[in-house]
Amino acid sequence: MKWIGALLFISITTWAGFEWSRKLSNRPTEIRQLKSALQILEAEMLYSQLPLRSAFTIIAKQIPWPTKLLFEKLASGMEGNQVDLMNLWESCVAELMATSSLSHNEKEVLMQFGRTLGQHDFAQQQKHIQLTTTHLERELEEARDNHYKYGKMAKSLGFLCGLFIVILLI
Repeated sequence: MKWIGALLFISITTWAGFEWSRKLSNRPTEIRQLKSALQILEAEMLYSQLPLRSAFTIIAKQIPWPTKLLFEKLASGMEGNQVDLMNLWESCVAELMATSSLSHNEKEVLMQFGRTLGQHDFAQQQKHIQLTTTHLERELEEARDNHYKYGKMAKSLGFLCGLFIVILLI
């Protein structure tokens, strides 16, 4: 019975290590998705001059999950007549953060962008999109570095911590 518990404990800590590693590897992908979404938003706003709701719908069709979730929620939330875009943006970003591997830094970049969305003319909006893309590029480099440094270590650490605790308790 003791051995079954020990194997179960090692399995759980190993799973936790693999989960940590998965989040580290998903983060760069999700940041790239955000950058792509912002580039599409820029093109739709400046060249097609579509309203935000239509632009969000187009982005949601082109971007994979979980970033797709953000733009689907934004498009559906803008169906009403009087929409407070900043509050809608904040709630949608909070939902994205709950389902994605993004960190607090990306949340801050998105929240900062959301405060300016729809508040300026096309030229100013383009500058805000480019600034946000630059911030996301910096976060992407950090995410790649973290994945490179800690990805394999997270998997090994989960197993080794479980093994160490089991050896101590047996």
